[in-house]
Amino acid sequence: MAHKHDPNEKVVFVGDSRIRKRDYSNVTPPDYTAFPGKSEAFIPNFLLKEWMVGVVVLVGFLTLVIAHPAPLGYPADPLNSAFIPMPDWYFLFLYQLLKYPYASGDYIVLGILGLSGIPFIALLLAPFLDTGKERRFYRRPIASSLMLVALVAVSYLTWVSWDHYQHELEANGQIPEHIEREIKAKESVESGKGRWIPGKENIPAMVAADDPAFTEVMTQAQCIACHGAELEGAGTTPALRGIGDVLSKEELVDIITNGKGDMMPSFEGQLTGEQIDQVATWLAQQKAE
Repeated sequence: MAHKHDPNEKVVFVGDSRIRKRDYSNVTPPDYTAFPGKSEAFIPNFLLKEWMVGVVVLVGFLTLVIAHPAPLGYPADPLNSAFIPMPDWYFLFLYQLLKYPYASGDYIVLGILGLSGIPFIALLLAPFLDTGKERRFYRRPIASSLMLVALVAVSYLTWVSWDHYQHELEANGQIPEHIEREIKAKESVESGKGRWIPGKENIPAMVAADDPAFTEVMTQAQCIACHGAELEGAGTTPALRGIGDVLSKEELVDIITNGKGDMMPSFEGQLTGEQIDQVATWLAQQKAE
């Protein structure tokens, strides 16, 4: 039959009824369990791992912020033209970036909107630019390159900003306010005058700052909540430094015991008679030299 064609020849196809046609209508596609070691459930496995990575990064950042808090300088003075403003260390890179001509001056709008918009747009475009299925960073060139460029840029700008700040201090012969404030406060405490408070230099120095009447009894009575941590006064509450020049010990005992007006509460019942006498004696010593 293969070598000669006979027009009268009949071809009969024989089927086997035992073979059934496959039904693909109810076939369930394979899930992650069909690929052991190569995939995992999105919820909760993958999502939990991503959250854990985010938590570790956040805790690390918070640790750095707590370890290096914002320096405490003097109260703001608009007339102090020698002051060199500096942001917190984690904003130094942005502070430096806004110094460049294309991000300030006539281009301030570009600097504000452009610099904040570029990272946002990059995050939006990342899924479309990096469509590969690989998760290893060396096989994801676009995402890895953007990450490395961002890290290098932030590190470099932070270093440049801090180096420029140090050169400005050296050129002007200045000591940073927070360091100068710490030095003066330490010298004041060591001389027995209590903590030095900027802006209130005319307040008399504290006498016997280590007396238990102040460190224990007055702390227990929460006097510093209204009169200030160093009794320098706060708002409408008067300072207790130099109060010995204004009131006698007997007057102080009466005020502590019975209170005065709406501002000064009575401490009778909260402090013993001996404690009140101890505090009044110490306050009576608070006189200007």
